[in-house]
Amino acid sequence: MKKSTIKVLRTKQGMHSTLSEIYLNNQFICYGLENIPRPVKIRGETAIPAGFYLLGFNREGGMNGRYYDDYPNLHRGMLEIRDIPDFSYVYFHKGNSYKQTAGCVLVGTQYVLEDGDYRLLASGVAYKKLYSLVTEQMAQGLVAVQVD
Repeated sequence: MKKSTIKVLRTKQGMHSTLSEIYLNNQFICYGLENIPRPVKIRGETAIPAGFYLLGFNREGGMNGRYYDDYPNLHRGMLEIRDIPDFSYVYFHKGNSYKQTAGCVLVGTQYVLEDGDYRLLASGVAYKKLYSLVTEQMAQGLVAVQVD
């Protein structure tokens, strides 16, 4: 069974946002955006801890239904980063601002710095690219997520 790795490499810190570069098997795919790391977790407002996690599909909940409606020929379930201590329902998904992360990792093709925080652009384009590449890898074996 083949094992692939998504690497979330945190590169820049805003006042409330953390910008990263996202790689699949060492190939740059897109940028990521999270909340800031905090010593004590605030639900929906804290970056996931650095570490090594498994990726899986989550096929439940309203977000899954919305993404299926948006991408009926692509969507097989939300890309869920699993087994993060004290976190649940952590996905790679589309969005532009740290206010939209809900503790997840947003994706975009470009970024800008506005008023002290990072913002992603062309999130839907990045999401479709990442999702297509990752689901192809998941069909061949395990996919891990390394957050640095």
